[in-house]
Amino acid sequence: MITLGNLLADSFLISNDTIMRLSLFLLSFLFSGSLSFAQVSLESIMSTPFPTTLTSSEKTNKVAWVFNEKGVRNIWIYNAQQGSPQQITSYLEDDGQDISQLIFRTVSSEIIYLRGGAPNRKGEIPNPTSQPDGARRVLLRISEEGGMPDTIGPGSSPQLAPDEQHLVYLNKGQVWIYNFSTGKSSQLFKIRGNPGNIRWSPDSKKIAFVSNRGTHSFIGIYEMESHQIHYLAPSVDRDNNPVWSPDGNALAFTRIPAEKGILPFMPRRRALPWSVMVHNFAEGKTTERWKATKGQGSAFRFISAKDQLMWTAENFLVFPYEGDGWTHLWGLSLVDGKAKNLTPGNFEVQFAALDATKENIFFSANKADIDRQHIWKLNPATGILSNSTGMEGIQWSPVESADNQLYCLGSGGTSPAAVYKVTQGKLVPLVASNFPEEALSEPEQIIFSSADGMEIHGQLFKPKNMESGKKYPAVLFFHGGSRRQMLLGFHHRGYYHNAYALNQYLATRGYIVLSVNYRSGIGYGMKFREALNYGARGASEFLDVMGAGLYMRSRPDVDPKKIGLWGGSYGGYLTALGLAKASDLFAAGVDIHGVHDWNVVIKNFVPGYQPEKAAEAARLAFESSPMPYVKDWRSPVLLIHGDDDRNVPFSETVDIMEALRKQEVYFEQLIFPDEVHGFLLHNNWLAAFNATADFFDRMLK
Repeated sequence: MITLGNLLADSFLISNDTIMRLSLFLLSFLFSGSLSFAQVSLESIMSTPFPTTLTSSEKTNKVAWVFNEKGVRNIWIYNAQQGSPQQITSYLEDDGQDISQLIFRTVSSEIIYLRGGAPNRKGEIPNPTSQPDGARRVLLRISEEGGMPDTIGPGSSPQLAPDEQHLVYLNKGQVWIYNFSTGKSSQLFKIRGNPGNIRWSPDSKKIAFVSNRGTHSFIGIYEMESHQIHYLAPSVDRDNNPVWSPDGNALAFTRIPAEKGILPFMPRRRALPWSVMVHNFAEGKTTERWKATKGQGSAFRFISAKDQLMWTAENFLVFPYEGDGWTHLWGLSLVDGKAKNLTPGNFEVQFAALDATKENIFFSANKADIDRQHIWKLNPATGILSNSTGMEGIQWSPVESADNQLYCLGSGGTSPAAVYKVTQGKLVPLVASNFPEEALSEPEQIIFSSADGMEIHGQLFKPKNMESGKKYPAVLFFHGGSRRQMLLGFHHRGYYHNAYALNQYLATRGYIVLSVNYRSGIGYGMKFREALNYGARGASEFLDVMGAGLYMRSRPDVDPKKIGLWGGSYGGYLTALGLAKASDLFAAGVDIHGVHDWNVVIKNFVPGYQPEKAAEAARLAFESSPMPYVKDWRSPVLLIHGDDDRNVPFSETVDIMEALRKQEVYFEQLIFPDEVHGFLLHNNWLAAFNATADFFDRMLK
């Protein structure tokens, strides 16, 4: 087990002097007894490989995915005829280089993939191990049998032609093409603006793409034979999400009206209504086939899918829409022009994909189980909806192989994410796991009232074998985003899969932990997500922070003087806000790359934002931040940040530390050079979370 002494020696950069370091070292011996009841190490809870990028072959009975095992990322493939998964890449180091965008190339029995993270605005590829030669982002191809991969070239967003003879991708802000017969790459065409959303026509003769021009965007069509480009019904609006009809004779896309002054982290319940456009190539005409109504649902709502518009074999266009206040799948019949809600009810769709026949859609949703997700099958033509995976655990990322076999990723309250084959509603893991489930506790669904009476959901983790009448220290957790929902099980995103592991670990160390699904998160409808006065418009989520703190203080098994809170990103923001405005309630906190001044963070996402020219909005954004309340901050805090953060500028931690120093508030810091927002190195996750647990042990026990 990692000791406090080791943590202090290896992990901490403490802000105070050497005397404080020595006193903390001595405290490790005083508190060593409090660590004795821990039944499992953090390392063991975070040791199982986390699966991502589950991908099926449209022509064979195979699926592939990426396993991140202690930071070492590799591609695995499962062939239903062989029956045993195989690792086909041989990467060995926790180097922070991501693997994503898997594509099966059937004609050569190989997989195309991308290795390396996205560049920041300076063009720098993430390099968290500080390699002197830097890092690369490159497209590769490898045999399904394994071996050494071949390099295609630098780039991203690969799209394989249906005839599998060419691959197009983005490189240097333009569209490039790779010819498999020659093994060479070249720039395919040059345009103004930034290209994206590349989509091949079914006959491999045309390429649809989006040309983002800043204030507006066009749908472009590139003709392979004539080497010509034309744009479909160009307008002042934002055209996006192109999808071809199955026969290739038409193309659909979304059209979102341009609006000025739209800033992130502020509620937006309505917009100028968006629409679905369809271009008929034979007629040379683009027509509006459907339009959102004014008010609720008029702002486009994305889901987790390869295509936001899905064109079925039976001529239905399926798309996300929340006209009834919930994110649902709607179907537009291109035969009679009628549209209807295909998934009615008080739940939200998140992951969706067409099946192998392109007649049905598999999707995950919290239908009939608001704090979990399960997979459902939908036939848009008949409206028939059926559950595919049962109501136990959590499932997401459904894909179907060519033999109509369903696969998905899934987890449970005490079991981490894994790859599953779904047979008659039963989930069969493809890879066996040796995980200490018995040491963890099933979380409980908790519904409590916010400080203003709003109903808030959370997950409660309790130590096993709790003593009757004993009062335990407590910790609140706030997720990031804020467009997230923590669930009653290990999460589908790697960042929150790790956060869930830490909440379970804290429970094994004797804490009662409450994970809070505060307003502005997803899963509970549009009005909850677009909560009035949230974020930079008033920080109404602070009412949920207070409600959670008061709920914990009222519990007979919680020590009211030993309540801490932690979170990353948006969760770090709420942690800092809680410490700054309610130090009498919260005894300590861990703020991981948190927001401390909304004006700084908004400008990071919208470079053209000028606070000095929007005085009233900038004033409200600042008053919704932790920074103006530092004068009332008294509780100790641990601040953790990577200095190559592309989401929350590192200056946010620099500035809050300066303010805390002036107020003589005790803080500690853990800084990761060259690390990004969602830590890429497994060792950095362990260092951050071990430091968090140690900090709470010293401050709350």
